[in-house]
Amino acid sequence: IYRIFDTQKVSDKFSKREFVVETQELYPQTIRMEFVQDNCQKLNGFKQGDLVDVSINLRGRKWEKDGKEIFINSINAWRIQKLDGAQAEAVDAKIEESNDLPF
Repeated sequence: IYRIFDTQKVSDKFSKREFVVETQELYPQTIRMEFVQDNCQKLNGFKQGDLVDVSINLRGRKWEKDGKEIFINSINAWRIQKLDGAQAEAVDAKIEESNDLPF
C-alpha cells in the first residue's frame, strides 16, 4: 500500500475511501482504488507499506455536462488481504524471475 486516505462522505447516501497501491514489477505502477459504502471499513488495520492482494471490479459510466459526453472509470475494491511472509517471498521471487532478461 502506497497511501490510504480518509473516508469521504460524497452525499447522504454515498461514501468512499480511496487508497493507492504500487505494483511490484519491473516498471512499478501506482494505482488509485476505492472502497465504497460499508466496505470503507475494510481498510481499517492496514497501513502504508503493507503488501496486499486486492480484488477489484472495473466500473464505468457516462455523464453529460454542457451537452458533452464524459466517461468516468473507477476501480472498486471489494476485498483486501495482507500477504504474510511466505506469500511476500513468493511475490518477490516471481518479480526476480520476470526481471531476468534473455540477453
